[in-house]
Amino acid sequence: MIRFFMALLALATPALGESLAGQNARMFDQIEQVHKPSAAQMQALKAIFARSGYAGQGNPAIARHPMSPAECAARIPGGPESYDNARNRRICGERYMVPLYDPATQRPEDATACIDMFEFPNIPCSYPVVWIKAREAAQVCAAMGKRLCDAHEWEGACDGALTPPDYRFDLGSVAAMARWHNGKYAPTKSWAYGDAYQKGVCAAASSKSASCGGGGFNSCGSNTYPTGAFPDCVSPLGVYDQHGNAAEHMNLPMSPSQMTSTGSTTLGVTEMKGSWFIFDRYYAHQDWCRWRAPYWHGSKVMSTASHANYHLGFRCCNTVE
Repeated sequence: MIRFFMALLALATPALGESLAGQNARMFDQIEQVHKPSAAQMQALKAIFARSGYAGQGNPAIARHPMSPAECAARIPGGPESYDNARNRRICGERYMVPLYDPATQRPEDATACIDMFEFPNIPCSYPVVWIKAREAAQVCAAMGKRLCDAHEWEGACDGALTPPDYRFDLGSVAAMARWHNGKYAPTKSWAYGDAYQKGVCAAASSKSASCGGGGFNSCGSNTYPTGAFPDCVSPLGVYDQHGNAAEHMNLPMSPSQMTSTGSTTLGVTEMKGSWFIFDRYYAHQDWCRWRAPYWHGSKVMSTASHANYHLGFRCCNTVE
């Protein structure tokens, strides 16, 4: 097992002067070794990244990661292999996923959904994928046999309890739904690790590139940390990096027919969850667990014009049969 992870760390380590295509090729090798997708799944996955031309672990020409994969591995008690939980794998049917449930009334075995432990590619001590549109994120999840999470699933994973969805579809607009939701949860707001924002707990002490103004691919480095490098940045259900590192695409349904958790492939509007790698230096926006950004970037998830940038990634959910 240790030899296996040493090989993965080698694949996760950027090569000097490599191209985006080379970076993605290393990541695809990691995905094949860890997640064991079929040949058809890998073909679909590679096609999504090829069509994008930007999706990957950041522009390798300007990204300056503050921590290496090897340094990440050294920080984890028990090493990266300790993140591979046999019970969770049995329940979720996948490596590096955790069951979503309400500990007040359920056991992990009662879960009907699971969520990735880490941001995609969902491999410990790898850099998260960024520069990916919400549409592409949904397509990647589907290619991997999963789905983009609904907002309430991500929130429950962070807050430590998956409770029934309480979308107020009757309010008619994203802004009105967000105001109602945020007002409901603000008095009991929490972060994955506790009830107040803390510096130094998550992957949030990096910095923007000096050339980064508005957010261009050739000016803004994705100066992220390896996933799982901050073992205390974990939710009560065992989900990592929901604060810091990369913010995350999620699906915000505007009707019951747009919920991925009930089988929809139509999906709703874009929703950004969590926070990103500069937050200990600059708290750019709210990032508590159940916060909903009101109509963030204003597009439908499956729009070809959905948003992508240097600090925005995603993770997937699946439905437990």
